[in-house]
Amino acid sequence: MGVVGMLKVKKVLNNNALIAEHPAYDEVILLGKGIGFNKKAGESISNADAEKLFVLKNPEEREQYLQMLKEIDENFIGIMNDAISFIEDKLGTTLNEHIHTSLTDHLYFALKRLKNGVEIKNPFRFEIELAYPREYAVAAELTEWLEKELSVNIPEDEVGFITLHIHSAISKASIANLTKRTQIVSQLISIVENSLKVTLDRSDINYSRFIRHLHFALDRIESGKYVENAEFLKDVLQKECSFCYSIAWKMIKYMQKQLKKKIPEAESVYLTLHLQRLYNIAQAGTAKVC
Repeated sequence: MGVVGMLKVKKVLNNNALIAEHPAYDEVILLGKGIGFNKKAGESISNADAEKLFVLKNPEEREQYLQMLKEIDENFIGIMNDAISFIEDKLGTTLNEHIHTSLTDHLYFALKRLKNGVEIKNPFRFEIELAYPREYAVAAELTEWLEKELSVNIPEDEVGFITLHIHSAISKASIANLTKRTQIVSQLISIVENSLKVTLDRSDINYSRFIRHLHFALDRIESGKYVENAEFLKDVLQKECSFCYSIAWKMIKYMQKQLKKKIPEAESVYLTLHLQRLYNIAQAGTAKVC
């Protein structure tokens, strides 16, 4: 966020962070190595002196960030500011500023758990990677960089959690909603595997497509922008693929229960088509599809 002219120091948070008065945003947080050193309230300061300037408009997030600065080592805060710049450079975009609070807080406690010998497990890592491949690739690179900076081994499961924080900062969706969505997708896969009595090949391209289709379906359901009418296909699939069609409706009933929204029948058609493809592969090319 660009700022023209001089600002006024309101409060020094630590050697590398301070709050400044801003004519348009009331208060902004300035970050940079040594930016708070020997500064006093009321002094003028240029935004050019800061490596990073951001506004936390949400009062709760702002208080959380200020509290975090008191509790977390300054060096770690500095590394996280560099980490967020690393992500923005790789993605070529500016992230929502809440990532300064959410990712810093998450990684600080995740690394603390690792140092205490607590294992980090993410049962949804593979589904997260398939859903957000670009963010996952950046999270993996960031993890390698953090391992060198902090001299710590970070498990691959943690990459999945970092991915969610990155996607949250891009999409402005909350971590809670993204986590719930990932759990829904994982449960939908369980419904499919239990119904077909197979274990789907996670490395197969059709599995990847199915995961993405489920996320697109959830997007449509949550936004209310449904696919075009597919009544002509529904009648055919009900007759010719009754088994796969019944599985599709199991999945829809589960989504309706979790999302508390009515889902149009058109979604059952596209789910059935994906299930048909997966069933074919699982049965190693048997003639009967469903």
